[in-house]
Amino acid sequence: MENLEVLKKHRLNLVFLLLLLSLVLVFNQQFYGIFGQKNYVAIHLMMEILIIIASFSIAIQAWLIVPYILSNRRMYIGALFLSLGLTEIIHTLSYKGMPFFIEESSPYSATWFYIIGRLTLPVGLLIIYILKPKKVSPAKRWSTYGFATLYVAIWILLIFQPTHLLPSLFIDGVGTTVLKKSLQFIAVLLQIILIVYLRINRNSSPIEKTMIIIGSIFLILGDIMFTTYVNVYDIRNFIGHVLQLLSYHYFLKALYYSSVEEPFKLLVETKAKLENSKESLHHTAYHDELTGLPNLRFLNELLTSEIEKKDTKTAILMLKINRLKAIYDSIGTTFTDKVIQEVAIRLRESLPREIFISRLNGGEFTIILHEVKEQEEIVRVCNKIHQMMKMQFQIQHFQLKVTLNIGISIFPDHGNSIEELLKHAQVAMRKAQQEVERYLFYQPKMEQHLEERIMLEHDLHNALKNGELFLEYQPQFNVSTGKIDAVEALVRWQHPKKGVISPATFIPMAEETGLIVPIGEWVLETACRQTKEWHDQGMPNLCVAVNLSIRQFFQHNLVNTIKDILRKTNLSPDYLELEITESMTMDTKHTIETLESLKGVGVKIAIDDFGTGYSSLSYLKDFPIDCLKIDRAFVQNIQSNDQEAVLISMIISLAKHLNLKIIAEGVEKIDQFAFLAQLNVDYIQGYLCGKPMHPEELSVKFEELQKRVYNYI
Repeated sequence: MENLEVLKKHRLNLVFLLLLLSLVLVFNQQFYGIFGQKNYVAIHLMMEILIIIASFSIAIQAWLIVPYILSNRRMYIGALFLSLGLTEIIHTLSYKGMPFFIEESSPYSATWFYIIGRLTLPVGLLIIYILKPKKVSPAKRWSTYGFATLYVAIWILLIFQPTHLLPSLFIDGVGTTVLKKSLQFIAVLLQIILIVYLRINRNSSPIEKTMIIIGSIFLILGDIMFTTYVNVYDIRNFIGHVLQLLSYHYFLKALYYSSVEEPFKLLVETKAKLENSKESLHHTAYHDELTGLPNLRFLNELLTSEIEKKDTKTAILMLKINRLKAIYDSIGTTFTDKVIQEVAIRLRESLPREIFISRLNGGEFTIILHEVKEQEEIVRVCNKIHQMMKMQFQIQHFQLKVTLNIGISIFPDHGNSIEELLKHAQVAMRKAQQEVERYLFYQPKMEQHLEERIMLEHDLHNALKNGELFLEYQPQFNVSTGKIDAVEALVRWQHPKKGVISPATFIPMAEETGLIVPIGEWVLETACRQTKEWHDQGMPNLCVAVNLSIRQFFQHNLVNTIKDILRKTNLSPDYLELEITESMTMDTKHTIETLESLKGVGVKIAIDDFGTGYSSLSYLKDFPIDCLKIDRAFVQNIQSNDQEAVLISMIISLAKHLNLKIIAEGVEKIDQFAFLAQLNVDYIQGYLCGKPMHPEELSVKFEELQKRVYNYI
């Protein structure tokens, strides 16, 4: 492609010369002696001076650039054109009509020096381009250029012998001899061989090769002129010198391009790439790779400039995707990243461009509101964010409902440093999870709660080994018989100083820290062992239901763990029911494989808190489950909300058609019990029938509880 570009660039020159040659060949007689016979020596002298200048320019340029590019090819080209320049000088001085130089000027010496130069050029170029390019020492220039000078000196001694040792190549009035024409044709043949070799050789720059080829074409055309002219007054002699000069011009351009212009272009391109690389590195350093939003470094610099103003209020909103860990544990990194990206897109599209949005770690984002005058401005932004999050996220075949918790700190009210402001916004963000609006302004008392949480998290690490955890069991009553057919195992924490800690407090901590896995295994083993004891005490048909956490459900060794616990406690798998939540079923393939493996062990499977999670109702037909547990949120509102009642009716109807057992949680009133019994719910669980109890208390009250429920039927 580059060759074609160069040819296109010089095609006008080629066309012009072809036209000129055509005119010269057609009107040769008319142009004979056109410049005046007395002027031809001077004209020849001027042409030769220009050729000599071109030759030495190439030699000098090569001499100067070798120390920087250390190329043997460039050094040899310089030496070659030094020899050609010296040969041209002798040719010029010995040309007929020139002053005395060693001997009287004559066609003999002048023509031989021309032929020597003409043969030296293609032979030298062929050797140079055949040789393998390699680096050379700059000091080697002296010996190489010295050899070129010695080469010319040998020819001078040979040609300027008093007795001519070589035959004449030109006869006045007759023209060039057969030998001269033959040598000229040999030079043409060598030049053609050079052209062919350069065309097939890939070790040189395309543009450099093209320049050499163009120069060679001019030399060949010059040879045509020099082999056909009759005497020095012939116009073809003049045109031959013009073509020779032009060929040297292209040889000079070839050297200049490969040694100066091309490296300079590469330098410019490298500089441009470096600039682009710097810009890219700068963007990478200051932007998040996943979302393209500014990162923490960018945020710190922006807040630094904001704080330096000191005359305006700036609001920092810290946002966190709620339950992102559950999504990660359920369907993996790829889907979690998609959720983060979609949240970033919605934030950027829903908020004005002037509002700064950055992403920190995980599912955390930061929004900066400049020059805030009143809190209502911040509240409006928070409401807008929550409004745009109401629409579910379509992540491939999953439809996810995503919520954000927002904590807010204001400069300078809540701190004068970046660290303080971000910390306080994060504290408020954690507390916002417990708020209905899911946004909260920072208050100093929040830090106390945070410190307490950190201490509690630390204590939780020791709770299991210190025996501070215990289980309570809540009975599940058969609505038809009033009997307790099963109990649900519920973990509790007896803190040595703070007393009983609510599961709503410590279970999320355990999930975040990963402690939920060893705690979950302990719950399973303890519940199975207690159930086996009840069997031995005369309650042989009692089953136990145990909740699985997301982390447990996605552990590769879950099935083996269940098997080991059942074997260790000697409990039949028929009496163990594992409860999972809908949020665990987002990865359908994994869910089905895991549930089928668990069913293979012989345990029962229940979906807890049904109706509040992520999965589609259509998935139920694919899952190997035994039971649906209706969330207490629906049960509590059935008397006051017709829609809740209708929804429960639909769930029960669906479960019946799928031959699933139905358990209603959170039953606290007799009218709730009656309504659910009327809808043919299979089991009831709630404070109306029995609260969670220690195993000893449940054993004592077992018959009493059954009698109470039997009276409700």
